[in-house]
Amino acid sequence: MSKIIDGKSVAAAVREEIKAEMAGLKEEGITPKMAIIMIGDDPASAFYSRSIEKACINAGALSEKFSFNGAGDEEEVVAVLQKLNKDSSVHGIMIMLPLPRGINKQRILEAVSPLKDLDGVHPLNRAYNLSNNEGLFPSTPQSCIEILRRNGISIEGKHAVLVGRGESVGKPLIYMMLNQNATVTVCHSKTSDLAHHTRQADILIAAVGKPKMITAEMVKPGAVVVDVGINETEDGGLCGDVDFENVLAVAGAVTPVPGGVGSLTTALILKNLLKAIELGKKIS
Repeated sequence: MSKIIDGKSVAAAVREEIKAEMAGLKEEGITPKMAIIMIGDDPASAFYSRSIEKACINAGALSEKFSFNGAGDEEEVVAVLQKLNKDSSVHGIMIMLPLPRGINKQRILEAVSPLKDLDGVHPLNRAYNLSNNEGLFPSTPQSCIEILRRNGISIEGKHAVLVGRGESVGKPLIYMMLNQNATVTVCHSKTSDLAHHTRQADILIAAVGKPKMITAEMVKPGAVVVDVGINETEDGGLCGDVDFENVLAVAGAVTPVPGGVGSLTTALILKNLLKAIELGKKIS
């Protein structure tokens, strides 16, 4: 019988670890603090930023939000980021994406210190991920690794097929899986005969943003299926990129949506905050 991989229980365990680490830092006289940069009024970004603020409160960390209207504020955003980079009381900076049109995304991301880059979007942190060196890495692809690891699912030696090559999940996840010694196949919108590739996966990861595009016929019996997608249904509910109910009958284990990978992302932002503090200690 297929296993439903419970992301909520994994997230709860991670949050308890975070609380313990936060308490230890406070004994050293360090109160972890992040700055949240919100440019524009994207509803999903606003919701996510509130989730991060709430997670900070629950974990005993501080957060401060800096809100900007849009493209006309680019110079001010860069100036604030430069100030935050130098502020020793701020240990991490979270840029809420996507950015509005008219904003130079690359300029904003590169303006954040790599040592405070909480979602691993600075080019230097991307390079550290590629070269398997220490750095700060994106939380959602990290969640994919973490949810497998904490459920006793080995990655080493497995054939992992990633469906999706986006900047935020797919591309960084390629190198994270390689760094875990998986054999990796990457599929995307131009891939011919997608099902041929997905049926070869020991671990199949869907991150494309298309509701229920991974069907039962595309899954090898017994495979582990990780659903990164989150899509709104016609009735206002949520579903992933995987046809969950039908795939569950074929796969060995499947992550649900909601309650799967997405449950961990906010917790791993806080993990990155703790890691940023440790990285800062090493160069101070």
